[in-house]
Amino acid sequence: MRAIADIDWDSWRPKDSATLVFVVKQGSILLIRKKRGLGAGKINGPGGRLNPGEAPMDGAIRETQEELLITPLELRYSGENMFQFVDGYSIHVHVFKASDYDGEPTETDEAVPLWTPLDAIPYHDMWKDDELWLPLALKEVVFSGRYIFEGDSMLDHQLNVESH
Repeated sequence: MRAIADIDWDSWRPKDSATLVFVVKQGSILLIRKKRGLGAGKINGPGGRLNPGEAPMDGAIRETQEELLITPLELRYSGENMFQFVDGYSIHVHVFKASDYDGEPTETDEAVPLWTPLDAIPYHDMWKDDELWLPLALKEVVFSGRYIFEGDSMLDHQLNVESH
């Protein structure tokens, strides 16, 4: 299981479902440096695993509140990513974009907030797949990605965009 073609995606079921949220405001994007869990030390958007039965949008709001003590506003669905790790772990991530928020981004035991200009996103400190789909999300192009990872290394991917 080292290539996209090695997986029957029709019957694929993730171990976890999760969310990512990207707040974009005044030419900047609100990112976090994760302090623990999957991707600890990396930069990404706030988010995390869904609770059983929780809708993705509800989980996106809850996770952003927990990680940064803010509530994302005007949340819009951006796309989805399906990750299969060689070690057997798998996760389905729902991505959202927000254009505003309530509160003040605050460091918690889970994350350090980081405002970054849109033209200076630190992809070198992020998961390798982020540079493929995040530009689409920022342009409000709905996408669907599939990825194979071994640890931090992306072995294969397939990225599709929704046509109109």
